[in-house]
Amino acid sequence: MANMQLEKTPVHEQDPKVRAHNFEEVSSCYTADEALNEANRCLNCKNKPCVSGCPVGVRIPEFIAKVREGDIAGAYDIIKTTNGLPAVCGRVCPQESQCESKCVRGIKGEPVGIGRLERYCADYMADKAEAASKPASNGHKVAIVGSGPSGLSCASDLAKLGYSVTVFEAFHTAGGVLMYGIPEFRLPKATVQREVEGLKALGVEIKTDMVIGKILSVDELFEQGYEAVFIGTGAGLPNFMGIDGESLVGVFSANEYLTRTNLMKAYLDEYDTPIPKNRAIAVVGGGNVAMDAARSALRLGADKVYIVYRRSADEMPARREEVHHAVEEGIEFKYLTNPVRIIGDENGRVSGIECQKMELTEPDQSGRRGVKPIDGSNFEIPVDAVIMAIGTSPNPLIRSTTPGLETNKRGCFVVNEDMLTSREGVYAGGDAVTGAATVILAMGAGKSAAAAIDKYISEKKN
Repeated sequence: MANMQLEKTPVHEQDPKVRAHNFEEVSSCYTADEALNEANRCLNCKNKPCVSGCPVGVRIPEFIAKVREGDIAGAYDIIKTTNGLPAVCGRVCPQESQCESKCVRGIKGEPVGIGRLERYCADYMADKAEAASKPASNGHKVAIVGSGPSGLSCASDLAKLGYSVTVFEAFHTAGGVLMYGIPEFRLPKATVQREVEGLKALGVEIKTDMVIGKILSVDELFEQGYEAVFIGTGAGLPNFMGIDGESLVGVFSANEYLTRTNLMKAYLDEYDTPIPKNRAIAVVGGGNVAMDAARSALRLGADKVYIVYRRSADEMPARREEVHHAVEEGIEFKYLTNPVRIIGDENGRVSGIECQKMELTEPDQSGRRGVKPIDGSNFEIPVDAVIMAIGTSPNPLIRSTTPGLETNKRGCFVVNEDMLTSREGVYAGGDAVTGAATVILAMGAGKSAAAAIDKYISEKKN
């Protein structure tokens, strides 16, 4: 029975005053009745515009139709044909700017809650889905460097085609940015590891503590018999502003802060991960990473957390949901504000941050408005820590140890439409190519590379 309500079926959320002090998931999964109610909002459009908005082409109306029928296993199977990480994507994908932005129901109301339904299917099947069986071997070997979303997606597709796939991960745990970058309250680590275990069931071998470019080079991987290499190492090198005071004690990159919090489990008392309990923290930046760092800092005991962003709320690139949650939790936003100096005390520790007010200028050719400083508007915010969340770039290790591997001025690998680099048999995708972007875009790149690698090896053997 069609449900023509204009708004999405809501999800239950922890009270902001409670969740600001714990790392449990903010939002709950749909119940069966809620999922059915939301699935009935889908019009099952003939031309399926939502699918065109999904970087991995999830067959959205088809899986939602199965939810309507009560066949959750069938819905999950449909999702898995194109998306190897549905429990992850259902939680962290920016559906509002991708699949849901194309939904016809969004014209006169809210779009269908596609992400919420995807999460429901994945969570429902978490302890019900049969383990995948290892496909018959096709006799060919491929190496994947990095176990983030692009690497995992590439590995999954190749393993299903019968390739012997080995994933080389620099950290001690597989998952890449899904493990070290996204906090537990947005993406539980057990959920990520469940998806990784599914890959292992397909026969994918994961080798951790393997820093490619140091322990082994890309060329040595070929010498070991791998016929193609996919580089999905992400963008883990943090950017800084170059302002006075960035070397003071108490200045962090968001990468370091989140890695200590998430991968090294600083949020759990039984771990001895060193992370300070700061009184007041300024997080510089306006993306999802800034939101994650700010909300983590609050949960780790800070009395006051500020987001310092040089443009207005309208230009902020973070997901609206994350901004909304941050505001609810009591984080203070300093819009049109740009840091010019970090202030230290006599012991070389952060004691404040000097900022300057900004004003918007006319849009440039891309349509984005710039900013310019307002003379005489400087002011100070008393803080004892500053977290820089102003972007990242790829680590230079692989490009510096792989002759003939072309990169651009930002240090990102240059690839063609097949994700092929300037080296034969070497492919790359995800943040290592685009710079910091979304999980689902990285997964899409991994899928494209897997198809190209299969074609390359198939043509080579013939």
